[in-house]
Formats: sequence, C-alpha cells, structure tokens
Amino acid sequence: MPGTNGVASTMMSEHQKHTEFLRYCLRYGESTEHQALEEKITQIQRDQRCVQRAMWLMAILTALAVAGLGYPAILVENFSYNTPQFIVNLICALGLASLICLLVFVGLGMAYRKKLDQRREECRQLVTRLLESRLGKPVTTPMRDRRDNRVGEGDGRTVRVANETMVLQ
Repeated sequence: MPGTNGVASTMMSEHQKHTEFLRYCLRYGESTEHQALEEKITQIQRDQRCVQRAMWLMAILTALAVAGLGYPAILVENFSYNTPQFIVNLICALGLASLICLLVFVGLGMAYRKKLDQRREECRQLVTRLLESRLGKPVTTPMRDRRDNRVGEGDGRTVRVANETMVLQ
C-alpha cells in the first residue's frame, strides 16, 4: 500500500492505518460513490490535521501565558509593584483566550473523529459489497459444537481439560 511503508508506517496510529487500508480498498471500485467517499475521508483527515495543529498552537500559547505570569510571580521580588497592569492583563487575556480556544478545538477534533468513524463504517460497507460483487459471498464452514470442555471451580486455580467428554462424543 502506498503511504504506509517505511518510516511513515511507524508514525501512523492503528486508526490511521485502518483508514488508509480502507481508502486503498476503495480505489478498486470504479463508481462515483467510491470516489466521493474517498474524497470525503480525505477532506475530514485534512480538517482534523488542521484542528490538531491549532490545538498544539493554543496549548503552547497557554503554556507561555502561564510561564509569563508564573516565572516573575515566583522569582521576582515586588512583581506586582514593578509590572505595569496592562502587561499582566494582556498575558491573562492571552492565556484565557488560548485556553478557551484549546477547549473548543478539542471538541471540534472529537466531532471530526466521530465523522471520520462514520465515514469509515460507510467505507467498510462499500468495500464489503465490492468484494462480494467481485468474489461472491464468503464461504462459511460450519464449526463443530463448541462446548466449554473445561472442568473446575471457575476461580482459575484448578482447570483441567475433560478429554472424557470429547471421547464419548
């Protein structure tokens, strides 16, 4: 699969790997529905990356505001007397605004994640239909009766396999 080899695969999360695999499978379908879904997924991923960058920026600005107030307040004597009130108010406003923006971006990121999960489910359904149309329905083999053949107290200490029940069947 393109884009998931080498260094890129170690940097991707499992969620991203699954999404890329589904997008790759979608490319085997020639319908406009497949192409439209792939474009939607690409757009959501792009928007999600943009929101993540904005979250990092707001986190850095919040940390700088806290450091801007915390450093002089702890290490500088007579901080409140030597610092102009305008600068303190500006730093507080910057910190509060960036914290509010950070919370909004986190919510927006969660909304994009939910939207991406919905598109992934649509993608799974389309890929399943595509595979069934090209390969037919999957063959299911009936499994033998899967009874629990363990004997014991159920507390994990004494469990043994009851071969006698298997022999009698």
